[in-house]
Amino acid sequence: MSGIDFLVNVLITILVTVDPVGMAPIFLGLTAGMNRAQRFQVAIRACLLGGGVLVFFSLAGSGFLELLGITMPAFRIAGGVLLFWIAFEMIFEKRQERHEKSAERAVTQDRIRDTAVFPLGIPLIAGPGAISAVILLAGRSDGAVQTLQLIAMVVLALAILLAALVIAERIDRFLGETGRIILTRLLGVILAALSVQFVIDGIRAAFGI
Repeated sequence: MSGIDFLVNVLITILVTVDPVGMAPIFLGLTAGMNRAQRFQVAIRACLLGGGVLVFFSLAGSGFLELLGITMPAFRIAGGVLLFWIAFEMIFEKRQERHEKSAERAVTQDRIRDTAVFPLGIPLIAGPGAISAVILLAGRSDGAVQTLQLIAMVVLALAILLAALVIAERIDRFLGETGRIILTRLLGVILAALSVQFVIDGIRAAFGI
């Protein structure tokens, strides 16, 4: 595969698996109640974490998973179960109930860090699909030059994602409180379906169905 073809293939594949456009509205629901600066912190942390994980797997590849005895189907199932819990909270406003127990509960640094790590950084950004993609692309790279190109495309894709998340904050102001409630519940249903699909894919791969 030529250099240009490899670059285009890598960038398109990573963008499809990371899905900046689809990630933006999900980001709104997960960061409800945060101000602009806090959302930006979450976006930066999530993109750095997700990008770091993808770069790591670009370099380490499947060897790391094999070393730990972890299969990709197992990763899909675990990620799907954890993601389903987040979707449940979004649909039934369990997070909002916890927040209302305090009159004016501040958004803590712990919440910012936690949201950036899970579910944004992992598994929404660096999820089974994206990790699988970079491992496969790394296996197709021809030498150190194309490996560096792969890493460069990962960084570019995450920069595009970060821009989408920054724009999402403006969309949030436009929607207002009612719009956020509707959007959060709708996205909770979508996340639930996505999480179930992760589990189904993991079970199919594990048992060869």
